[in-house]
Amino acid sequence: MTVLTVGDKFPAITVPVQQGVSALPAGETLNLGDTGGKWKIVFYWPKDFTFICPTEIIGYGDLKSDFADRDAVLIGASTDTDFVHFAWRKSDERLANCDFPWIADNKKELADALGIIAKDAGVAYRATFIVDPHNVIQHVTVNGLDQGRNPQETLRVLDALQSDELCPCNWQQGEEVLKPAA
Repeated sequence: MTVLTVGDKFPAITVPVQQGVSALPAGETLNLGDTGGKWKIVFYWPKDFTFICPTEIIGYGDLKSDFADRDAVLIGASTDTDFVHFAWRKSDERLANCDFPWIADNKKELADALGIIAKDAGVAYRATFIVDPHNVIQHVTVNGLDQGRNPQETLRVLDALQSDELCPCNWQQGEEVLKPAA
C-alpha cells in the first residue's frame, strides 16, 4: 500500500462523521469530494481514549479559527466509530470544545485509500493532509504511532502554500519570501 502524496487527488468519498455532543450520532456524513471552494486539513489519529491523540486534537481545535481565516476547514479522523467519538467527546470537556467533524472510519475505507494503516496495529498512523480547493493533496506528513504532531506547523505550511511564493526554511506569514534573480 502506498501513501497518497502531493499532486494526488484526495479520495472523493462520502464518510460517516460525528460532531458535537448535543445529540447521539444519527448517521451524519461528509462528502470529501465537495470542497466548497475551501482548503481541507484532514488529520488522522490512531485511536480514541488514548494519551497522545487528545493533545493533538485539542492543539488543532485551538487553531480552528486560524484555519478558517485562511479558508480552510478542519476535519479530524480515526478508525473508531461515531459512537466511540461521541463517548470520548462527552467524557472530556476539552474534546467536546473541538467543534469540527470527526470522520468515523471504522471500516478503514478512507485510511486504506490514503495508504496510512499501520498494519501491525490495525489503526491509522498520525497522518496530516493539506488539500487544496481542487481536492488535490498539497502537503502530507505521517508520524509513527508514538510521536505527536505540531498543529502550528500545519498552519505555517498552509500559509506557505497559499502564498504562491518561494518560502525559505522556517518562513512565517508576513516574512520576506525568496525572489530569484531574473
